[in-house]
Formats: sequence, structure tokens, C-alpha cells
Amino acid sequence: MTRYGLIGHPLTHSFSQTYFTEKFAREGITNARYDLFDMPDVQTELPDLLRLSGLRGLNVTIPHKTNVLPFLDRLDASAQKVGAVNVIRLEDDGTKTGFNSDYYGFRQSLTDWVGGTVREQSDDPDVLSILPANALILGTGGASKAVIAALHDLGIAYKLVSRTKSVHGLTYADVPSVIADYQLIVNCSPVGTYPKADAAPDLPYAQLTSQHWLYDLVYNPAETEFMRRGRQQGAAVMNGYQMLVLQAEKAWEIWQG
Repeated sequence: MTRYGLIGHPLTHSFSQTYFTEKFAREGITNARYDLFDMPDVQTELPDLLRLSGLRGLNVTIPHKTNVLPFLDRLDASAQKVGAVNVIRLEDDGTKTGFNSDYYGFRQSLTDWVGGTVREQSDDPDVLSILPANALILGTGGASKAVIAALHDLGIAYKLVSRTKSVHGLTYADVPSVIADYQLIVNCSPVGTYPKADAAPDLPYAQLTSQHWLYDLVYNPAETEFMRRGRQQGAAVMNGYQMLVLQAEKAWEIWQG
């Protein structure tokens, strides 16, 4: 039996096991299983998991996308670019390689979303020309690193927003004075994730307009409070499910070599 799984903490919100179990059934893959490994501490628990018989690959989610780096033997170019890992492949020689499929999933889903929305109103085929010019990235964890890399490559200027002041970022208290200048807002924090679905990032939602795009990497619930408040102001909103699907399929490609 070939084994795959997801590590992170907590994992009550994750659809990954359901997604891969359904994929295996749909594609007639009978010799594989995908499990959730809730792991508060990678330092003490990951070494044992990596010795699990039949283990071929792991997905990595909050809060371990950088915590796993010391346990890997090498990084693929995608992980080097982002500086975080969300896919681990166990090689035939026993070594471990880290990859990042979040970059691909976010970039592709963003361009598909913006391009599809704009094409409903115009025949402009050049998606890159109509992407929002500036973005706020909420959160500074591992997920934000993939978003930063994708926005940089798409030519979208960005600012990081966190609870504490940094040299190159903003605090949530700074956002009211600049939100009109940032059309795209990407929530990379876990705020609003099930079961705490009534929570939302601390933003001046009344200042949002139909010119704003709100992308929530959270996908459970399907409409987060962040999205709901944005939609009420006329903003375009999207959750992270399509990103999940795209990065999961990329992870499967990686595991198959």
C-alpha cells in the first residue's frame, strides 16, 4: 500500500483527505491511501512519520511550511523560489525533497478568476493587462510566501499586513489610510477557518468598493466572513478551493515523479 498524507495543526478544516480519497476511487487507484496526520510539533513527531512503511509523499499546511525545512535533503526550484514547502516527496533512496505547489495553485487560480470575470464584461484576452496593480497580503506565514512569489512574477506590487510593525509591511491599524490604493486583498492567515467561521481579518470593510478583489486562501467554509463582508460592499470575492485543487493535482504529479 502506497501512503500519502497531510501534516499540520489543526486539521479539522481540511478537505485534502476527502479530495484524494475521491480521486483514488474515481481513477481506479486501489493501492493507495491518504491520511491526515495532525502534528502540533514536527520536531518530535515528523521523524517517526517519515519512517512509515509505504510513505511516498506528504502535503504540508499551517503552521509547518517552513518548520519542515531542516528535515529535507534538498529543495526543488519551486521551494527555493518561495522559501517554503507544502509538498514532500520521499525518494527511492530514502532522501526527502521539498517542493512548493502553492505558488502554481495561487497564480493559476488568480489569473483564471480575474480573466474569467473580466471576459464576462469584455473580450480583452490579455489577462496580465487587467490584473489589479497593487495587493495587500494579510499574514506573514508560509502560505504568504507563495503568494508573494506569484504576485512578484505577475508584476503586482504588494504590502504585507500583520499585527506587528515591520520595516517593509503594514499593521492592520495602517490599512484604513491605504486600502483605496490596493485593489487586491489576499487573506493568507487562518482567520475565519472552520470552526471559527464567524471571525474575519480586522479590516475597514465599509471602505471596500466594487473595484476591490478579495481572495481568501481559506476554503472551509465556502464563504468566509471576510468574503461575505466584501461581497456586501460590491467587491469580487473568491475562496481557496480552486487553489487547493490545482496545488493538489500538482502535488500528485510531483509524487509520481
